[in-house]
Order: sequence, then structure tokens, then C-alpha cells
Amino acid sequence: MRYTRVLLFSEGFGTGHTQAAYALAEGIQRISPGIHCRVIELGNFLNPTVGPLILSAYRKTVSTRPRLVGMLYRSQYKKSLNRLTRLALHRIFYAQAQRVIEQLKPDLIICTHPFPNAVVSRLKRQGLNVPLYTLITDYDAHGTWVNPEVDEYLVSTPHVKNMLMLRDIPPEYIHVTGIPVHPKFWERGSREALQAELQLNNMPTVLIMGGGWGLVFSKDLLSKLAVRAGDIQLVFCMGQNEKLVASMREDPVFQHPNIHVLGYRDDIHKLMDVSDLLITKPGGMTCTEGAAKGIPMLFYEPIPGQEEVNSHFFVSEGYAEILDSPSVIDKWLSLLSDHYDQVLNKREQLSSRRSPHLDPNHCASKVMELLSQGRLPEYHEDHIKILADQP
Repeated sequence: MRYTRVLLFSEGFGTGHTQAAYALAEGIQRISPGIHCRVIELGNFLNPTVGPLILSAYRKTVSTRPRLVGMLYRSQYKKSLNRLTRLALHRIFYAQAQRVIEQLKPDLIICTHPFPNAVVSRLKRQGLNVPLYTLITDYDAHGTWVNPEVDEYLVSTPHVKNMLMLRDIPPEYIHVTGIPVHPKFWERGSREALQAELQLNNMPTVLIMGGGWGLVFSKDLLSKLAVRAGDIQLVFCMGQNEKLVASMREDPVFQHPNIHVLGYRDDIHKLMDVSDLLITKPGGMTCTEGAAKGIPMLFYEPIPGQEEVNSHFFVSEGYAEILDSPSVIDKWLSLLSDHYDQVLNKREQLSSRRSPHLDPNHCASKVMELLSQGRLPEYHEDHIKILADQP
């Protein structure tokens, strides 16, 4: 008996795309242990020297010139990657993608980033006979996600489905699955037990996240939070920005028993369980994880483009507010210190009224449903045959 193999291709431009791939893989395997999943950041895997350099340049651009990122996002919004760009990606970055697929022999490929999605689409156009599912990991539908070779689209909301339909994609190939989150976000843990495990105090708590890259918050905001440490516990999770973590730990402003400065963590689900408010950049994965945990969110300076769209969606759904004035943070700090029961009630409301597409295990369940409906052809060795490379 041969197990079904699912190959998930991602890319490291931001941490959310790969997190979504791992979350979906874990969800699929929890529902059906007989399915074998593998996640690969394709560019880094194929180009371990060049890949990190390109990602570093992108990260620096996001950190220092977010308006440029937004301008590029909007200028290409309605456009798929053109033929020349696809060829350049293949020649420079993904030339060995064909060999990876030949070796791993997947029955299904799922892409969580537009670049590998375009590469696999190109290979399918040349003869690759493996179904391709595209998981759009934001609350928007940028044109770079769209390729005629995609067999099924997995999208976050009905709005995104409608956007794809306006681009002439038949509705039967678009499925509102939500963005997957890891199974550890599917349920809430015991607050008291986690406080003891994490060595945190039992008091109103704010979690401040800079994302996986540790993007910097303004000094005014950090100082405004720090002065409230007498009655509100603050947990700063600054991701991979080790320089910022070291600087904050040495700053007397943050040297308080109720202030905790952390670097990159793999237990964010636990930190969300013991927190009452999340202040964060509105990346698609972080927002979705916060919604899964039912934690109220404040969004700090959304990057023009997909972060703006993400923030608009979660604000409209009642999960978040934009941190666009001092009055917003003042209101929430007052609620935490003086009306804590209202914050607890808000969290319970958010946890109990989730839309189906925000159910944390919905995406994995939908993929399994598609497979059970025969949306995955029977495996044959010639699925992996690819025609000679062509422009």
C-alpha cells in the first residue's frame, strides 16, 4: 500500500506563508494520519546561498521602506506574473524544482506563496500531471496568485472568492476554507497552568508581537505601555530581532517584574492563552491565530497592501481596532486596569461567534473533503513526467 503524498511549497518572504503550510500539513495529518505531508521553502531549499540574501534584502525593504512595498503591491495588483518573470524565476531561482518533484513523487502539490505557485503552474503547462492547489494566505487576492493551471483555490473569505470570480475563475474551483492555523491553536489551554509554566503573573496581560522578523514599534508606544507595568503585565515578543531584544533588556524602562522581553518563540499559542490583548502587525497568519484564540487585537501601522486589507477585514469582523491614535491604547489600558471583566467578556464573545471560515481546523477538513470527492486523481508513475524545459 502506498500512502498519499502531499507536497507543500512555500517561500520565506515573511513568516506567514510557511507557517500556513506547516499548519495545513499538521491539520491534514491529524485528521488523516495515513497522508504524508512535506513542507519545503522552495527557493531556500534550491538556493541555500542566494535565497537568504534575497530574503534579507526583502526584509530590509519591508522594515525601512514599507511605502515602497505598498506601491509595488498596488501597481501589480491585477496582474499575474508575466511570461518573462516566470522564466526568470525558473532560470535564476527554481531551475531544479522539476527534480525535486520527480524525487518526491507527490500526489498533490499545495502552494502557499505566489512564486512556487507560478513555477509549478509553468511545469504543469509543460506536462506535469500533478494536481495543484493554491492556498491564498491573506484576506486579499493579488493577481500574482492567479494561474490558469491551478486546479483548486483555497481562500480565506467569501469576499476573496468573489474577487477571484471577477477574474473569470469558475466558482466551483474556489473554496472558502479560511487560512489554516496549527492544531495547537485549535483549543485554549488552562490559563493558570500556563502562567505557572511560563513564569508569568496572574494579572491583566498584554502581548506585543513584532512578527517573526521583530519589526520595531515606536518608542512612544513602548514607553506608554511600560509606565503601566504596575497594574498590567506586558509580554514583548520581538521575533528574530535579537539586537532589539538585547537593547530592550538593557533599557531601565523595561526592567520591571511585570515586563517580559522575549525573542523568537514557538509557543505563541500559549502566550495568547495567558494574554487579554494582542498588539501586533496585521500579518495574515498572526491575525488568524489571534482570531482562533479569541483574543482582542490592536493593529500597529499596517504596511500598505495586504496588511491594510487584513486589518480592514478583522476590524469589520469585530476582532480588532487600528492603533491609529493615543486614545485607542489609553482606552484599552483603562479597560484592563479598571474594567477587567469587560475584557474577559469580550474575549468569550469572540471565541463563541466565529464564522465557519475562521474555524481553525476548517481548511484541513476542506482539503480532506476535496480528496474524498475524487478531486485527486488516482496515482500513476506518469504523473511525474515533465516535458523538456521550454521558455
